Amino acid sequence: MLTPLLRGTTALVCLSLAVPASAQNTETPGFLGTLILTGGKRDLSFGTALARTVVGEEEIQDRQASTVAQLIDSVPGVTLVNGTTPQGSGINIRGFGANTTYGTDQKIAVQIDGASVGSEELYRIGTQLFTDPLLYREVEVLRGTIGSFAYGSGIVGGVVKMETKNASDFTGGVPGFGGSQTLEYSSNGDGWASSTNLAWMPTQGAEFLMNYTLRDQDDLTDGDGDTIGNSSFRTPSYLAKGKFTFGQDGAHSLTLGHSNTLADDKDVPYDQFETTAGSFGRVDRVTDTTQTTLEYRFNPASDLIDLRANLSHADQRIDATYIDGSSPFQAGDPLDAFCANPFFGVICADNRYETTKLTLSNRALFATGTVEHDMLAGVEAIRKERLNASSAPGGTDRRFAAFVVNEMTIGQITVTPALRYETSTIESSEPLAGVPNSYETDALMGGLALAYDFGNGLSAFGSAAYTEGLPIIDDLAASATSQRRLMMTEKSQTLELGAEYTGTDVFAQGDTFTIRGNFYQTKLWDITSYTASGSTTSDLDHVESNGFELEASYGMESGLYLDLAGHLGESTEYNPDGTNTTWRNSPADRVQLTMGKKWDDRVDLSWEIVHAADRRDALGGDLSNSTIHNLRATLRPEQGWLDGTEVRFGVENVLDADYVGHLSSPSRKSPGRTFKVSLTKSF
Repeated sequence: MLTPLLRGTTALVCLSLAVPASAQNTETPGFLGTLILTGGKRDLSFGTALARTVVGEEEIQDRQASTVAQLIDSVPGVTLVNGTTPQGSGINIRGFGANTTYGTDQKIAVQIDGASVGSEELYRIGTQLFTDPLLYREVEVLRGTIGSFAYGSGIVGGVVKMETKNASDFTGGVPGFGGSQTLEYSSNGDGWASSTNLAWMPTQGAEFLMNYTLRDQDDLTDGDGDTIGNSSFRTPSYLAKGKFTFGQDGAHSLTLGHSNTLADDKDVPYDQFETTAGSFGRVDRVTDTTQTTLEYRFNPASDLIDLRANLSHADQRIDATYIDGSSPFQAGDPLDAFCANPFFGVICADNRYETTKLTLSNRALFATGTVEHDMLAGVEAIRKERLNASSAPGGTDRRFAAFVVNEMTIGQITVTPALRYETSTIESSEPLAGVPNSYETDALMGGLALAYDFGNGLSAFGSAAYTEGLPIIDDLAASATSQRRLMMTEKSQTLELGAEYTGTDVFAQGDTFTIRGNFYQTKLWDITSYTASGSTTSDLDHVESNGFELEASYGMESGLYLDLAGHLGESTEYNPDGTNTTWRNSPADRVQLTMGKKWDDRVDLSWEIVHAADRRDALGGDLSNSTIHNLRATLRPEQGWLDGTEVRFGVENVLDADYVGHLSSPSRKSPGRTFKVSLTKSF
C-alpha cells in the first residue's frame, strides 16, 4: 500500500511528460501539455499527469448509446449504476458518484458547456445526467481529484465534461448551410431515435445550430427473455446554439447555447432503481432538465490573454404526483396525511434544483528566466437553489471560489501546482426551531504534479491532491446528524503514480502504439455522506480506495487496430467501532478489449470483449463474473448520392448473457442480445 499523504496538505514526488506548446490542447484548463495519437476507435492523450479519456463524436455514434452514462462506462474505473433509462442511470467513477441510494454523492462533477448540472440527494432517482448523447460532439472524463480544481470542490471520483455540437461542425467552418439527419433502431425494446441538425453560417463571423432529437424505447428483455420492468422511456431533446466572432482578427467571440431534455411518464414506479412499484408505489412524473450558457471569449494576439467569461444556468425539475393507495406505506392514511409525513413524503415530493454560475478565467503563457509558464487563473460565483418539499426543507447555497493552475516547464521537467479556495453560505428557506438558519464554511484545497520526459517516448507521471466537500442544502434538518454534517467538511487525499509510452514504427513499419498505466490511492475521512452499515445516525469513519488503470491503443498501417482499457482495485470502508468491510461502491475489476480493422475511412469493423470480476449488486450480494461480446460495423459509401452517408450496425451482448450489472438492483438485469442499426446523412 502506498504511504498516505499528510492531511490538509499536498505533496508529491512523481514524474510526467512535457510537450511543446504547439501540441497542447487549448481547451482543457491546467495540465495543458497534451498530444493526441490514435490507433483505433479512441484517441488517447499522453503527456499529462491527468487520468483523462475523451469519447469523440465518431465513438458516440458508433456506440449508439441511449444514455450518456451508457456511453462512458467503457472508461477505466467508470461504473454505470442501474443504467437502462436516462431517469434512473447514474455515473460512478473510482467508487464515487452515483450509488445504490442516491443519484450522486457530490464527489463527481458533471458539466455541459461549462454549466454545472445534476441534483444533490434524490432518493432512489438517478438524474445525475439526464440528457441525450446525440446532442454532443465530445464527452471528456477526468478521473480523480488532481484535474478538478478548476471545476469544483470535494471532487474525488472525477469530472464529466460535455461539449454540445457547433454549426461549424456541419458547414466546414465556411458560410453556407449544412446539417445531418440520423435515424436509429434497436431491436430490444423496439427502441428508436431521430436526430436532426440544421446549421447555418450567414457570414464568417456568425453561426447558428438547431438540433431536435426524439428517443423512444419500450421495456427491454434480459438474457433469459424476461421483461425488465420500468425500462421504457420517451425523451424529446433539443439544442439551440449561436456564436458570433468579431473584432480585429476575430479576437472576440460570444456563444449562446440552450438545451433541454424532457420525459413525461404516467403511472410508473417511484423507485427508478427497481423494476416494480414495490413499497414506494407509483407516480405520474415529469422530468425536465434545461441548461443555458452564455460565454464571452477575448483571445487577442497576446500570449498573456485568453479571457473567458461563462455565465450558466442549469434547471432540473422533477414533478411527481403520487397515485393514491399504490404504496403499502400509506396503510389507509388519507393522501394529504401520507404526503405530509416527513419519512414517506419523499414519494409525493416535487424536486427542483437551479444552479446559476459565473466563471471568469484567463490563460496566460509567459516565461520567467528558463521556466515556461502555462497558467490558468479564475474566480467563480455560484448560487444553487433547492425547492421546498414535504420531505425536506429547501434553501440556497451561495459560493465563491478562486483557483489557479500553473504548469511550469524547465527543460524535460514540468511542475504543476494547483490551488482552489471556496466559501459557502447555506440558508434554509424554511427556518427550523432550535437550530441556525444559515451555515458558513470555507476550505483551501490543492494539488501538485511533477513531470519528466525521458526523451524516447517514455515518461513517468504522478500527482497528489487534497480536497474538501462543503455541506449541501439537502443536509438541512434539525437532527443531530444533519447539524453535525452542516458544521464540517468532508476531506479526501489522492496520490497517483504512473508511466506511459508512445511511439511510431514500434513493432512494424508505420504503426502507432500508446500505453498508459496509472496507480491511485484515495482516502476519504470526516465523512458526511455515508452512514455506517446498520446505522441511520453514525457516519463511516473513513474509506480507503486503491486501484490501477490501464489504457492502450495500437494501430497498423494496414488498418488493423487494438484498443485496451482496464481497471483493477480494492477498496475498504471503516466503521467507527474499528470494523471494516469492502467499500459498498467499489468499482468492479474490468477489462475491455476491442479488435478491429479499418479500410481508409470507408469501413470499420470491430469486436469488443468486456470481462468483469469481483462484482456485487446494490444490496452487497456477490455476482458471478461476466463476459460480454459486442460487434460493430461502420460503412461510409462516399459514392454518388451516397456521399455523406454513414451506416452503422451493432450487436450488443451477442451471446445473450443473462446478468445483473455491477452495483445495480438485483431485480434490474442488463439487456439481452440487442441488434442496432443507424443511418446518418450529412448535407
